[in-house]
Amino acid sequence: MKILKFGGTSVGSIKGIKKLKLIVEREKEDHQALFVVCSSFAGTTNALLEAAEKAWHQLDFHEILEEIEHRHYEIIREILPISAQNSLLMLVKSNFNMLEDLLSSVAHLGELSDRAKSKIIALGEQLSCPIITAYFNTFLQAEFKDARDLIVTNSNYLKAEVDFEITNQNIQQWAKDLAPKVYIITGFIAADLQHTTTTLGRGGSDYTAAIFGASLNASEIQIWTDVNGFMTADPRRVKNAYSLEYLSYEEAMELSYFGAKVIYPPSLVPVVAKKIPISIRNTFDPEHVGTKIYTHRKVQDKALITGISSVDKVALVNIVGGGMVGLKGFSARLFSTLSRANINIILITQASSEHSISLGISNEDSAKVQQVLREEFQVEIEAKKLHPPQVLYDLSIVAIVGERMKNTKGISGKLFSTLGKHHINVAAIAQGSSELNISAVISEKDLSKALNVIHDAFLLSPIKTYHIFCVGTGNIGREFLRQIHQESKNLIEKHKIEIKVVGIANTRKMLLSQEEVPIDTFTWEEMLANEGILADLQSFIQSVKNYALPNSVFIDNTSSKKVVGYYEDLFGNNISVVTCNKISNSENYAQYLQLKHLAEKHSVNFLYETNVGAGLPIIKTLNDLLISGDEILKIEAILSGTISYIFNNYTGDTTFAEVVRKAQELGFTEPDPRDDLNGLDFSRKMLILARENAWNIELSQVEIKNFLPEACLNAHSVEDFYAQLEIYESYFAAYKNKAAQENKKLRLIGILENYQIKVEVRMVDSDHAFYNLSGSDNIISFTTTRYKDTPLVVKGPGAGAAVTAAGVFADLVRVTAL
Repeated sequence: MKILKFGGTSVGSIKGIKKLKLIVEREKEDHQALFVVCSSFAGTTNALLEAAEKAWHQLDFHEILEEIEHRHYEIIREILPISAQNSLLMLVKSNFNMLEDLLSSVAHLGELSDRAKSKIIALGEQLSCPIITAYFNTFLQAEFKDARDLIVTNSNYLKAEVDFEITNQNIQQWAKDLAPKVYIITGFIAADLQHTTTTLGRGGSDYTAAIFGASLNASEIQIWTDVNGFMTADPRRVKNAYSLEYLSYEEAMELSYFGAKVIYPPSLVPVVAKKIPISIRNTFDPEHVGTKIYTHRKVQDKALITGISSVDKVALVNIVGGGMVGLKGFSARLFSTLSRANINIILITQASSEHSISLGISNEDSAKVQQVLREEFQVEIEAKKLHPPQVLYDLSIVAIVGERMKNTKGISGKLFSTLGKHHINVAAIAQGSSELNISAVISEKDLSKALNVIHDAFLLSPIKTYHIFCVGTGNIGREFLRQIHQESKNLIEKHKIEIKVVGIANTRKMLLSQEEVPIDTFTWEEMLANEGILADLQSFIQSVKNYALPNSVFIDNTSSKKVVGYYEDLFGNNISVVTCNKISNSENYAQYLQLKHLAEKHSVNFLYETNVGAGLPIIKTLNDLLISGDEILKIEAILSGTISYIFNNYTGDTTFAEVVRKAQELGFTEPDPRDDLNGLDFSRKMLILARENAWNIELSQVEIKNFLPEACLNAHSVEDFYAQLEIYESYFAAYKNKAAQENKKLRLIGILENYQIKVEVRMVDSDHAFYNLSGSDNIISFTTTRYKDTPLVVKGPGAGAAVTAAGVFADLVRVTAL
């Protein structure tokens, strides 16, 4: 036989109640009784409790009662034929008349006892179950059973303890000769030996199902709710969370106690000894397999842990003092005091020195705990053997749970290194002897981030998500977002990486995603124009920090010094930076070292491959050589696609001005070509390479031998600049003709050697690696102790937004792989 339990959300609407019919018809077996435990209609218990509180405080409660009563009338009229309605409508009316009298008494007396409260909130099940029974009788044989006739408890009215000996006898005697009907049983409520109504605690309908299941040796207990079983984490906080098909009893209990509101924890206790499987199913998605809970996990997957759970609104009480050391009976006094005060302890940890004990409790209990502990240990506190209890507020507990954690080395290390890497401070740690649970107390503001980074770190997510914030929407920024849109599907399918664009900003407007819905990388320009607000870089950076999203990456596609000024703040908030902005690494050397140091200190990535060679792996190649123990003897480079194009095409009868103008038309140059030809940008790239080689050198120390005459450099406008180029054509032609006569080619080359950097025009012959350079390609030659006779050469496209954006994109993908 089976026990089915339907929670309040499952019977929260007409649609939900009709879903019950389909499920019950499917599960009903011929010649077998089927037991269906139902909760009150969704929201009823909370509303009744609110009405009781209002009555206690002499506030008007009638509007709440009328609303609940009216809702029950609506359900009856909607799901039952007229011929079956009258008796149920009278039942509702009589019960609400009784309830109104009871609440009026509470209001007059100004007293709300637990006994009265229990009677009030039990009304929901006393009404929902007869209504559902009547509905079921329209298509099969059903019978109502009030659990108060069978489940006997003590007189702890709001969270009663079950007398299993009497209860089991009652249930087994009642069920002995039952007809093969569907029996609708009230969840949550019971009665004491005096037949006074008690309740089994919030979530007690699960407990009711477990009590009946264990007593009747059911083949299965099905808990029908509004989720697809247990999830690897809270899906409201971890978007990549997914359903767990199997759990052991121990895993389910750990996850339940630590905040997974899928099943009421005491529900597991009666069924464990009987080894009755429990299925968690979704009323609104009945075809989903949900989660099955067994004695042992049925399958072994590759994940190191099973799930992550958490508890909100936690306070940490610290009891510290030398008087505790070696003092027998101290812990007994401590826990007895808290027990008498009815304080629930969520977590306990004690230092091996016995000098301190930390207790995790609910925030709302903190003041009470401080009071009772001060009273109990007043003598010790006055004698300064103990410090007054200290309380830390606004904390959360995050716990990893799983059977596979037993005897697995490195689990704790991985957990705490993951939290540390993302700058999440741990206030206390606890682990049970079963090794099924490791718990950490953290700040409540860090909880969402912690859940997500732990979920990713333990490979529970099939897809790893990165959240990016982009500044700069010029040619490079626009192309970068286009490439993300183009490659997003491929990244998810082949590499299990999802890139979510959370913010975009330029000098005019900024756009931030709302409610964790990423910005569409196809329509972002339209969204920025229509929905973006006035740009404020400081406000944008603050939003980046406030979002506190795991795996956050800041993308700088600008050349702004102001943006670079925020890098340190971003690193301090554990946000990686990917940039094509050369200013960050080519200003003063102290800033360069500071940025590298902060990135390392906060375990974030600082990647800037495009600072030197656009999409070419120049910095990576240099770093790989250095890491492997090679020594750089000399670097020669052409690191400007603009300059490469100009010198490659300055041949024949073409004038220098014509080549430069053509380069500008093709988009290879800056708006003012002098910004390319003055050698400053080239010098910054060579400087960055020198610094990557650990040279302490400043930009002012780079020797630039300008190819352009002073009159060209100092022209008043771009057009005046071109006029000056025409005037000085004979000067340029002299270089060109001399190179042609000697069968050489002109190249503007950067040279790094003997702690010196030079940028100058040279003529190279056919033996030189740079002789055959074509188009707008970049090229770099590394002469090292290993590559001395034949230098290592890296060559490829070095100009254009598409190439640079691809380099930024490649750095972003590197972040996901590091």
